[in-house]
Amino acid sequence: MKTLEKVSGFFGKYMAVIVLVIAALSLFVPKSTLWIQTSWVNYLLMIVMFGMGLTLKLEDFKLVFTRPKDIILGCLAQFTIMPLLAFGLGKAFGLETALLAGVVLVGTCPGGTSSNVITYLSKGDVALSVGMTSVNTLLAPFLTPAITYLLLRTSVEVNILSMFLSIVKVVIIPIALGFIINKFFGKYTQAAVKVLPMISVIAICMIVAAVVSHNAEKIMTTGAIVFVVVILHNLLGYACGFGLGKLLKLTNPKTKALSVEIGMQNSGLATSLAGSAFPDLAMATVPGAIFSVWHNISGAILANIYNRFE
Repeated sequence: MKTLEKVSGFFGKYMAVIVLVIAALSLFVPKSTLWIQTSWVNYLLMIVMFGMGLTLKLEDFKLVFTRPKDIILGCLAQFTIMPLLAFGLGKAFGLETALLAGVVLVGTCPGGTSSNVITYLSKGDVALSVGMTSVNTLLAPFLTPAITYLLLRTSVEVNILSMFLSIVKVVIIPIALGFIINKFFGKYTQAAVKVLPMISVIAICMIVAAVVSHNAEKIMTTGAIVFVVVILHNLLGYACGFGLGKLLKLTNPKTKALSVEIGMQNSGLATSLAGSAFPDLAMATVPGAIFSVWHNISGAILANIYNRFE
């Protein structure tokens, strides 16, 4: 078991590098990962979400009642800043409909589990980060479809019901199951939690590999524009979160948590939703895949920067 824990620690520590290598391999040598089917994406994401559920405790939700202002601020910022940035950047750079839909989906999704790890490495307020991620994820079935519809209704048909059901199935149910199992069988789940980083990284790598390899040719033909939009979306999210924290005179740990939570999205969910919500827009899955790779790299760099000041 100790060997597995060491391997899991390695995966967690070098996640950004591992994801980048897999993404590059899938893009330039797509045949190497074509065996990973895009139909697996939902199931892989469910594994990641189940793992998140296993790490949650009732105490994580108590923060909602003990520090409601912080949580409400995080929710409002998450579901306004990133969607508006996504839509604004997509329009400013003249993205085609499918790519615009994909970028907006990334923006309307809640923060990802990676944000909690990066907040920890940044010496930020981890409790606040976990609280925001948990609450935002629970709100996602309602807010993600609604905001996506509001922003894209004039550009593309948005299936709100399909998105709602997809989020419930892929996110809420696995997290709830993980939470319940951890609640009643906590003694047994503690050992499993120690190897979760390895399982999560493998699942995320497989999601990235599936989407990138099956869309490699299309990604190459879109040029650098979609990469520029995705990178700007992520970096501006960090900057807006940091600026908002400073404007409201939050403590440095809270500001770091807010910045990371806003900038890092559950891009795996965006990739999954793109396939079900926009079945006729194959390229809509691409921004989520690129974001999955990039935000892990930028997050690791940001953690090093934030780690330098308390």
